[in-house]
Amino acid sequence: MKLASSSRRPCRVALWSVLLLSMLSAESSCAAIVDDSPDELASLSYDIVVYGGTSGGVIAAIQARRLGRSVVLLEPGRHLGGLTSGGLGATDIGNKGAIGGLSREFYRRVKRWYGLPHAWKQQRADEYRDPHRSAAEDAMWTFEPHVAERIFDDWILEAKVPVVRQERLVRAADPSARPAGVEMRDGRIVAIRTESGRRWTGRIFIDATYEGDLLAEAGVSYVVGREAEATYGESLNGVRTAQATKHQFVDGVDPYVIAGDPSSGLLPGIDPTGPGIEGAGDHRVQAYCLRMCNTDHPENRRPWRRPDDYDPRDYELLLRNFEAGETRAPWNPIAMPNRKTDTNNNHGFSTDRIGASYDWAEASYERRDEIRDEHQSYQEGLMWTLANDPRVPAAIREEFAAWGPCRDEFAEHDGWSHQLYVREARRMIGRTVMTQQHCQGTVVAPDAIGLAAYTMDSHHVQRHVDASGQVRNEGDVQVGGFPPYGIAYGAIVPRREECVNLFVPVALGASHIAYGSIRMEPVFMVLGQSAATAADLALDEQRNVQDIPIGTLQERLRAEGQVLEWTGNAGLDPRRLNGVVRDDAQAEFVGTWSGSTSVAPYVGRGYRHDGDGGRDDAARRRGDAKEPATAVFDFGDGFEGTFLAALGWTPNPNRASNVPVRIEVDGVTTEAMVDQRQKPSVEGVLEPLVRIRGAKGERVRILVSNAGTDGHVVVDAAALLPAPR
Repeated sequence: MKLASSSRRPCRVALWSVLLLSMLSAESSCAAIVDDSPDELASLSYDIVVYGGTSGGVIAAIQARRLGRSVVLLEPGRHLGGLTSGGLGATDIGNKGAIGGLSREFYRRVKRWYGLPHAWKQQRADEYRDPHRSAAEDAMWTFEPHVAERIFDDWILEAKVPVVRQERLVRAADPSARPAGVEMRDGRIVAIRTESGRRWTGRIFIDATYEGDLLAEAGVSYVVGREAEATYGESLNGVRTAQATKHQFVDGVDPYVIAGDPSSGLLPGIDPTGPGIEGAGDHRVQAYCLRMCNTDHPENRRPWRRPDDYDPRDYELLLRNFEAGETRAPWNPIAMPNRKTDTNNNHGFSTDRIGASYDWAEASYERRDEIRDEHQSYQEGLMWTLANDPRVPAAIREEFAAWGPCRDEFAEHDGWSHQLYVREARRMIGRTVMTQQHCQGTVVAPDAIGLAAYTMDSHHVQRHVDASGQVRNEGDVQVGGFPPYGIAYGAIVPRREECVNLFVPVALGASHIAYGSIRMEPVFMVLGQSAATAADLALDEQRNVQDIPIGTLQERLRAEGQVLEWTGNAGLDPRRLNGVVRDDAQAEFVGTWSGSTSVAPYVGRGYRHDGDGGRDDAARRRGDAKEPATAVFDFGDGFEGTFLAALGWTPNPNRASNVPVRIEVDGVTTEAMVDQRQKPSVEGVLEPLVRIRGAKGERVRILVSNAGTDGHVVVDAAALLPAPR
């Protein structure tokens, strides 16, 4: 039975609490404003019980209340928002147009927050160079961790959702002994038990944890690790040594404790059993890390700390990598408001603690706490080493010494996030398993309940010794170039024979490589909203979650602002253009390029970019050169007459303003310089550069380089357009 918006417990909030909330400072949290005790809340029965206060869990609970359902949100820890409030302020999403509904509303609230003068404490608003937006957008995609948590806390209070924190599900010590904390009857979850001794009853349950703890305790099938490429016919799954060209060691890094002496043993972090057979499945998952919110503001900066358990051997590979020729700073600090960063892994030896994540999914809560603390200790030691060790190049030491954790973020861990970046753990084997084929569009989900829009992205999963005796990383895959695609409803529901009243919008059914594309925080929010709407429909019609009418669900989701199919910003068919057009798919690329569909319009299915040569702001300040990369469009020798040689790109403020282009006609070169911050003049996708004349038998080529450029270089298409007379 639905509740009216003025319903009694468990959603009671006094008016004075709301008024008090409006007076709270930016750093305070509304979480303390509660007027129901956990024991009172546990005495009630709910339409929907949400377990896990990740971003997806928060949105699911808010949506359930908007639909008039009684709901309780149980969070195993102390904070709401998962990674979104845990340091991941540089929102990962390939195409923001794919994000609608309450997920987009979150980012609109971020923009409204930073429109307030008191939001800016360590810098002025006009001093912040946001790498993720333009002024015309209705949302803002970069933010400080405490701001994200405040927005979630405020929103939960506004929606009158009761939240009980530090309420952990009882889990079986032996996985074969499950279920432990879940009461099942006729394939249906009746109640769950938490370590506090409380029992939570409901009609529908939503597992919104990264780990899939509830689905596992309910006996739902899942997988941890990488499937073999043969399991689902995927060319990017399983062991991928040949694919592992990015975030790699330079040549010549010795893996042994005593360099050149295998009998001395391997240095820490190197897997003696790796890498395995190419394409084979294994138990390994992507590396985890703590996203770091750092600052160079003197009054707000904590110093890097040398951890008590510091072991120099843990960083010997880092130092040998520098000595072998690495010149880049091994991190990726992206600017957040108030002179802060969201800092992530970058290059061969960085913040990812490769090989330390395999046990997380099945580990006890106590062991998970240890794993999280081990990651912090590792990253503390890494930062201290980079700022202090004389074997680190002086320019890099100077760069790291200027930064440190923020005093006004994550106070309980001295500026380090409470939330480990769990890039993947359990993945449900649901009614549908999303695969590489869904990502690349060869299989389309007819029951789509939201879109994913990111590259298939796996961080490295292991560090091993290659055949030449050098240390290498394995597991990194970055393959994109496809438009946003639908996520199947069947991927968030279990198989009928296993459970009929559970939704899993975070640890959903997806292969390792497909999950690498889906696993983005805005997408988890989209799926959380869709799960709550589906739960409402199942309750209305008294159906199992597998049996609700998909057409009705999709109609409701569209009405709620969800984006279920990609029609806007679609690629332009080259045949529409007047001339001879070569898409980026027909070009030859040398160096590091990635596919994208983030900025439209574009020709074909997407475009390529150089990621600014892998540089960050600090690299620009040092004047580090990009790794040379080129794209070559070969038109052959069948063109006779006068043409306009043209180049295609997608404009954006982060593009390079000085992209060098060479046009070759029978070996004779004409050079041009392109400002890719400006919009191309021909249908918004092509810009004529020079007038050329070709004779039959003369080969025509257009070459694009990123050498010496001052931003991202984009290659979308090249063309020979008819020249006006």
